Amino acid sequence: MTRKQKRICNQAISAIVGWIFSFIVLIPFAVILINSFKNQRESASMSLSLPKEGWMLSNYQTVVQEGNMLRAFFNSTLIAGMCVIFCIVFSSMAAFVIHRRRTKFHSFVFYLFFAGLIAPVNYITTLQILKFLHLSGTYAGIIIVNVALGIPFATFLIYNFITNIPIELDEASIIDGADIRKLFFLVIFPLLKPITITATTLTFISCWNDFMTPLYILNSSQKWGMILTVYNYWGFLSQDWGKICAVIVLTLLPILILYICMQKYIIAGMTSGAVKG
Repeated sequence: MTRKQKRICNQAISAIVGWIFSFIVLIPFAVILINSFKNQRESASMSLSLPKEGWMLSNYQTVVQEGNMLRAFFNSTLIAGMCVIFCIVFSSMAAFVIHRRRTKFHSFVFYLFFAGLIAPVNYITTLQILKFLHLSGTYAGIIIVNVALGIPFATFLIYNFITNIPIELDEASIIDGADIRKLFFLVIFPLLKPITITATTLTFISCWNDFMTPLYILNSSQKWGMILTVYNYWGFLSQDWGKICAVIVLTLLPILILYICMQKYIIAGMTSGAVKG
């Protein structure tokens, strides 16, 4: 077997294995999607068969109206969106400064960020600080906590990407008259597009799927996001799997759309070994 034939064979095997794993992942989602259109009796079996007594589009209408899903969607979008903005801006600036200034102090700061990846969250201390600042139970409080939780990972991710940007680019920009703000926002930050989109997607998903943080911090159900609202609404639907599946689909849909739209940039950010100007 020639080298070309081996390469083709390896590619075919990789493609087959990839499709097999894709089907394994998609089957549970297909079960949930199909059963979300079934009535209470048919959905109890949780099978892949199509609805026999008509497609129950009313399941979605019911859970949106009864479960306060529109308000929950707004809350999740607001909290996750603001968290992403602050995380990406602060993390990219921190990663740039830490990488370019190789001092003991900046190395120490980098290890502090790294410690934030593995250190457990102490919710009792967090709640006491938020109460002292009069931020407990507010949007600002939950956003600040999520930003604090998201910055270490985003900084670590962006820092590794910045190593591919040559320092000569900084020197050329400074010679051309750019100050530090113009250097970062007009020269460096645009080059970080693949990794910032990757960090944006991962941070958004983390905030959207967060259950524990809003459970401890938000004391009003009117400020709960999708995940906590779905959990609270779940008890009312314990016998109706059609509506439960509809709720799950509504929760997964924004994340799925975001990932599909950003997939090209996510792959580029995770696999790029060099920045192409």
